[in-house]
Amino acid sequence: MDERLTEIEIRYTHQERLLHELSAVVHEQRSLIDKLDARVRDLERRLADLEEPSPNEPPPHY
Repeated sequence: MDERLTEIEIRYTHQERLLHELSAVVHEQRSLIDKLDARVRDLERRLADLEEPSPNEPPPHY
């Protein structure tokens, strides 16, 4: 019985460590996704600014 309980405790300890490692990876990935999302929004805004013709600028066919 003691041997079985020790085995369960060892497995629990390993699983707990793994859970903490995976949690750190998820946190790191979430942070990276947030940064990439902000970058994409910035690039979309900059692209939209380039596509909008200036009111003082003549059309391209002139």
